[in-house]
Amino acid sequence: MAVKKKAPAPRAKAKAKAAPKRARPAPARASAKAKTSTKAPKPAPVAIDRAAELARVAAVVRRHLPKGYREVSRGAMTVWEVPLEVYPDTYNGHALWYAAMAPNKSYLTLHLMGAYGSPVLAKRLADGFKAAGKKLDMGKACIHFQKADDLALDAIADVVAAVPMDTWVAMAKAVRARR
Repeated sequence: MAVKKKAPAPRAKAKAKAAPKRARPAPARASAKAKTSTKAPKPAPVAIDRAAELARVAAVVRRHLPKGYREVSRGAMTVWEVPLEVYPDTYNGHALWYAAMAPNKSYLTLHLMGAYGSPVLAKRLADGFKAAGKKLDMGKACIHFQKADDLALDAIADVVAAVPMDTWVAMAKAVRARR
């Protein structure tokens, strides 16, 4: 019996060559009419001295901060907190923050925990901004700003001065007891 030769296995198709990339069309050139515009060019953005702006806000907080809070640096943040010697039983073992400031990438922030913890203080803050004709750009506790002039500093001073340390600790304990 004759042995049949096996036919060679079919070859895999060669990968199709990718079509050559098309060159992008050149951007359209501005017309002569657009070059002779009568509009004044936009001025370059003015660099803000962020440290000076934070220092102005920090001065207001320091001037109106009730006694007992301690100012510390936590990375790039300036924090006003209840010392652990006064209230060591916090939920995370860290000092209880009352207020803080930080430079972020494109804005500055002032964190007022009292405004977050008290709807009365949050309303007082909002009313103070409205009376000063300023826009309140606020999350839960943080106010975003570019310059100290964007803030209603009198309203901030009022909210900072509103909660003595023993009251703030009592508020934190009451919230913790509810959980």
